[in-house]
Amino acid sequence: MNTKQTGATRGRDGDLDDKFKTPSMTKGPWANVAPRPMRKHHPNHRRVKIHRSYTVEEITRLFGNHKNTVRAWIKAGLPTSDEKRPILILGSDLAAFLRDRRASKKQPCGPCEIYCVRCQSPQFPAADMAEYQPITEQLGNLMAICPACTSMMYRRVNSAQLGQLRRKIEITFPQALQRVSESSQSSVNSDLKEGTRP
Repeated sequence: MNTKQTGATRGRDGDLDDKFKTPSMTKGPWANVAPRPMRKHHPNHRRVKIHRSYTVEEITRLFGNHKNTVRAWIKAGLPTSDEKRPILILGSDLAAFLRDRRASKKQPCGPCEIYCVRCQSPQFPAADMAEYQPITEQLGNLMAICPACTSMMYRRVNSAQLGQLRRKIEITFPQALQRVSESSQSSVNSDLKEGTRP
């Protein structure tokens, strides 16, 4: 039902006015339940029971997707058990389809490439330069600029791999911050006179 045709108006929260709601919307166990937003993630194939058959509706409940998404999977090659209604899909076929679909979209990075989230592909750092920021003694982040979209790219690397990476790209290391006690000049907000140390 279109709100323009009925003259219904929506409140600040986006709900229809009470006078335009159907009886099923205002009574029963679902009266106070807010609609659940659709999930925008990759369905996890490990949630599928491989020794069970699923209908389209059961798959939508399992992953929180729309039924048209499941029908699009069927058109894209998800095998069904037969042509009869309701459409039944074997759990082993569904798990294999989702696993293959996810594996086909993966783009592994090469040894000197960093994945750019904006470009959605591995990129070689711009100007062959990157900066290494240590997190622990053995791990750190490699930061570089994407040559295609000029956004920042990040990659977690082991410090043992830096020697191999430095052959192809120039890696700079940030200089450690100087402590106040190591400074030759006294601090601005220090009450000590020059030449005296605590």
